[in-house]
Amino acid sequence: MAHRLLPIMLPVTLVATLAAVSACGDSGEERARPVRAGKAVLAGGYTAAQLEQALLVETPGYRRNGDPDSGEYGTLKAFQDLEQLRKQVTVDKPRCQNGGTGAVGGPIGNLETDTPAALAAFTAADGHLVTETLMGVSDADAEKQVNARVPPGCLAFRTRMGAQWSQHRVVETVRGDIGGGSRAVGVTTVTGRERAYTWYVVFKDQRYLGTVSVFGPRATRQEAERLARESLTQARRILG
Repeated sequence: MAHRLLPIMLPVTLVATLAAVSACGDSGEERARPVRAGKAVLAGGYTAAQLEQALLVETPGYRRNGDPDSGEYGTLKAFQDLEQLRKQVTVDKPRCQNGGTGAVGGPIGNLETDTPAALAAFTAADGHLVTETLMGVSDADAEKQVNARVPPGCLAFRTRMGAQWSQHRVVETVRGDIGGGSRAVGVTTVTGRERAYTWYVVFKDQRYLGTVSVFGPRATRQEAERLARESLTQARRILG
């Protein structure tokens, strides 16, 4: 069964909530279950424990929210909570709700729930939220994620949470050069008088896929790409 990674584009306050729960593990009581032996290593790749060690520990301007989380990504509490919240959202273009596009489903889709994964979240002093995820995937699967594109007709859509509607506009860039290839997707979300921006960067390296998202009223592509390059540097230092 395929699930989605990273926050779906929901009303502003809900996106903030989703990014906040991505910090999971503050008390140590919500840690993910261990990775099953059958999926501990995927296609000669890395275990969830190794990926956790390769996450950013610190980055200028941000504070890490508690401990990172790791395991089969379908078991991580942040993604389980995300999936539950996603079911409460109405999308005016249901065809745009599939993952892997950078529209409603976020930039990652069609990965198995037992994929080894590790996640960390950070908060800036001004309230901007960052989520970093590393996933152990084959080079072929990573290439598919980097090459994914938003479907025609899904660059603008609306979502409803309860009685509140939000409007979203999506932009995506040409293939970038972070790691072995990257893609960047930006979403502008307007809810009432509130406006927020989310930028995702997806990058690949040998036997793993990395994602970085930045959410807030002044989130930029440049900041997301800077953090993605930091994530890549740290991962290469630990994973070799």
